[in-house]
Amino acid sequence: MKLKKVYVISHSHWDREWYLPFEKHRLRLVKLLDDVLDLIDKDPEFNSFQLDGQAIIIDDYLAIRPENEARIRTAIANGKMRVGPFYVLQDDFLISPEAHVKDFQIGRATAEKYGQMMGIGYFPDTFGNMGQTPQMLRLAGLDAVAFGRGVKPTGLNNQIAEGAFESAYSEMNWRGPDNSQVLGILFANWYSNGNEIPVDREAAKKYWTEKLADVEKYASTDNLLMMNGVDHQPVQKDISQALAVARELFPDYEFIHSNFDDYLAAVKADLPEDLSEINGELTSQETDGWYTLTNTASSRIYLKQKNAEVQRQLIDEATQLAAVALPKADYPRDQLTYAWKLLLQNDIHDSITGCSIDPVHREMMSRFEKVSAVAESIRDEAMSALASQIKTAVFPEDTQPFIVVNPSGVAKSGVITVEVELERALFKDGRPDAQYAKMALAAQENRYYRIIDANGQSVEGRVVNYTTRFGADLPTDRFRVPYIALYAQVEVDVKDFAAFSWQTFALQPSEQPRLYSDQLTTSLITEGHILENKFIKVDVSQQDGSLTILDHRTNHVYERQAIFEDSGDMGNEYIYKETADKLRIYSTDQAPVIRVKEDSANRGTLEVISTLRIPKTADAQLAYETQAVIDITHRQATRGSEMIDLQLHTLITLEADQPLLKFNVSYDNQAKDHRLRVLFPTKFATTTNQAESVFEVVQRPNLPEPQWQNETNPQRQQSFVNLHDDFGGITVANDGLNEYEILPENKTIALTLLRSVGELGDWGYFATPEAQCQGRQHASFALRLHDETAADRLKSYQEARAFAMPFLSQTVARHDGARNSAGTWLTVKDPAHAFAVTGVERDQVGELVVRGYNLDQTSHELTVQAAGKTGELVDFLSHQVATSSNDPLQPAEIRNYRFKAETLI
Repeated sequence: MKLKKVYVISHSHWDREWYLPFEKHRLRLVKLLDDVLDLIDKDPEFNSFQLDGQAIIIDDYLAIRPENEARIRTAIANGKMRVGPFYVLQDDFLISPEAHVKDFQIGRATAEKYGQMMGIGYFPDTFGNMGQTPQMLRLAGLDAVAFGRGVKPTGLNNQIAEGAFESAYSEMNWRGPDNSQVLGILFANWYSNGNEIPVDREAAKKYWTEKLADVEKYASTDNLLMMNGVDHQPVQKDISQALAVARELFPDYEFIHSNFDDYLAAVKADLPEDLSEINGELTSQETDGWYTLTNTASSRIYLKQKNAEVQRQLIDEATQLAAVALPKADYPRDQLTYAWKLLLQNDIHDSITGCSIDPVHREMMSRFEKVSAVAESIRDEAMSALASQIKTAVFPEDTQPFIVVNPSGVAKSGVITVEVELERALFKDGRPDAQYAKMALAAQENRYYRIIDANGQSVEGRVVNYTTRFGADLPTDRFRVPYIALYAQVEVDVKDFAAFSWQTFALQPSEQPRLYSDQLTTSLITEGHILENKFIKVDVSQQDGSLTILDHRTNHVYERQAIFEDSGDMGNEYIYKETADKLRIYSTDQAPVIRVKEDSANRGTLEVISTLRIPKTADAQLAYETQAVIDITHRQATRGSEMIDLQLHTLITLEADQPLLKFNVSYDNQAKDHRLRVLFPTKFATTTNQAESVFEVVQRPNLPEPQWQNETNPQRQQSFVNLHDDFGGITVANDGLNEYEILPENKTIALTLLRSVGELGDWGYFATPEAQCQGRQHASFALRLHDETAADRLKSYQEARAFAMPFLSQTVARHDGARNSAGTWLTVKDPAHAFAVTGVERDQVGELVVRGYNLDQTSHELTVQAAGKTGELVDFLSHQVATSSNDPLQPAEIRNYRFKAETLI
């Protein structure tokens, strides 16, 4: 008779920082790995220890125990420690596609530095799993994944319902939106189902009788998986003795101390044909909805906003410009890897989610600043290199040239603001105070300029201000050069500024006695409260501050737009729970103050000041309920009686040649225990919404499953959410605002701007006063209306992705150069607007790699070229794949183009 095999895998799920700060957890980690190494040396029957799928554990350990590097190398090389495939156990939904790729790449490189990488994707405790996981794993060279959330196992004796996220077994086929498929291993009894195995015979008999029944209920083969460990669990030192007892007590089973690679090989050899198939993202859709942990997208929103900013700096600015502007030999690969390692430490599923104690998130902000500093340094070096290569001698001698770069994947029109250095006074030529006085005096002189292009033609724009400040050059071959410089703040009106391109302009002195190069006589603002261009008309109500928007292209009118809603929150960092009184306050409760902030032919901005009279805190009941660790579903707290003003200053901007309506909200939050959202009712006849996720525009139902009990249905997004029907649609873009909800009433898009709570939640009481997010706050988002065509909808997606990406500029001297005054480094011929570029970099051998994905579920013709050349398609490891770059872009396909270095300018 064939024995059932019980594969016991020793591990410890290691939350790097969570209810303790990182360093306290690290000291416990050092003790854990000391014990593991000793156990490996002493117990020849100890197969291996699994390092939780994250290679950063090795770096963290060796920082304190560098003398043990040889022992670590030997253990990994001999398979006694199983490491990778990731660098960190990331959050799936709140970090960028490029961050996920770097997590794969750095995790593999770290593992292979010491030995072999563990051959399975590992997501034991992520708060839901992204739909593109199968395709991403395939592109990373993996064909199986282990995960803990998102699917309900029904077991061999249970009837599978009609649900899309149920599986008869703990093993299943998981198919992504592009039809990529991997073997999924669900921790049906969690990743602790084999924890603390008894050695005592009586206890072991009881233990294994129960545990074997639990695992056999779901296993599709006779290979049974037992995970010997749990959160921060010390290694079980007597595991060999415990398994010896198990073998004596249960002779019909073969107990094996093992590892995932061996377990996977056994499972794959025995899989039945009737495995269930699950599709797309796994977010526990078919549950009561309370513990999906989706509201971590709105916990400590300041973290998400900073992450969005720093990711742009690192990906779109530093990495991209270094890849295309610096010589291959000068590409700062090590510096970028260092920055990514720092940023990935913030991307962990208990960190970027904002669901840890306050010291953890304070350290995150410090890491963000470090990454930003590295990214800025690399970006500035690359910009200087690019500027030095551009032929600017075409401008007259009396001009000051400057280059402008559009690093986004979208051609942009509108007003851009740049800073141009006009002159400087060096410290070597005079005392600092004298040089400052000299430049300050120069700033007061009557200076008049016109803006010209490389052909000498005037460009619409203006100098809006002059500033004087200290600066310093830091040459690499000599001592620093301090100075005081005079700068001009310049606005330039650009039209169809190409994606991935640069243009060169110059300031030329003019005798005109004004700052404007052209007299502007028209306006986008009428009656002091109406904005209008050729795309839309926006009427701000003087009675309640709501917006009525007319789409000139479709003649559709959208009423009651951009209303702010404040509600009570008696939940925690994981879960929003509205206070029992359901008291909600709206910006429309009082008349606003409306001011014109900017009024020109190219741009109009209105400031709308709305005052919401809201409770200062929740009532005293909430303090009791949190400290007594009462589950949020049973809390009864209400909002308090003391009221304060929450004054929202909303800048609403419309530009002449842009369909985007931009919002920037600033306020001082002095209230606690509440949530602030902005509402966009659509009234569309649709049952689904579309939102950008990781390498995917995912379609989700507006209403939850019938078993959903949570009164809210929050969802996560990257840069936009969309609702549309057969007559048109709305795309709402955001900058670091990752949570939205579709409200059934009027099919309203609700975008979360702030959530203030005072505790971590989960298994105990951990006070987090800084999660109340007191003080100055801001939020940026935009509205883009589109017509009924797929092309305009996809174009709105592209514009939403580029909404927060700024232009870059650099003052440059007049000189010759190999590059023309205007040019592009990447050309994407994509009539359908379907291909979204997520990153441009150089791979390990120096070749240019361009990565992106299909925003659509339809195939499209696509050509991507660098310097006029077409590249080959590769995976995340730069290994060539079978697909040709000339083939149509397939639905939801992720593509990596690799271009030979010699094709670059």
